[in-house]
Amino acid sequence: MSRAAGLRFLLDVSCVIIFVIVGRRNHGETTDAEGTLRTAAPFLLALVCAWLGSRAWRAPSALATGVVLWMATAAVGLGIRRFVFDDGTATPFVIVATLVLGLLLVGTRLPKRRIVRR
Repeated sequence: MSRAAGLRFLLDVSCVIIFVIVGRRNHGETTDAEGTLRTAAPFLLALVCAWLGSRAWRAPSALATGVVLWMATAAVGLGIRRFVFDDGTATPFVIVATLVLGLLLVGTRLPKRRIVRR
């Protein structure tokens, strides 16, 4: 994996962690390492699977890569959360998680796209 792909992967992991921390704070939960990692684990597992399955390292900053990672991370992460971790997947959470992960995983690729065009 190239250095750029490795950095992009770390940025994607950071996006998932940010999503979790903001969500936990909005619900009055602590942001300690244990709670944060427990909440993030399904989405981090899904993100790693998405990176491997889509070979995201080939075009890590591409918008299409971001869309694939977003959809897989949201869908698989919610599935893992529900069926493996036995945590809630209420409809409002599914909607918010999907939208926020999209904003973060796809949105962070938009500035790179603008810079490349110029």
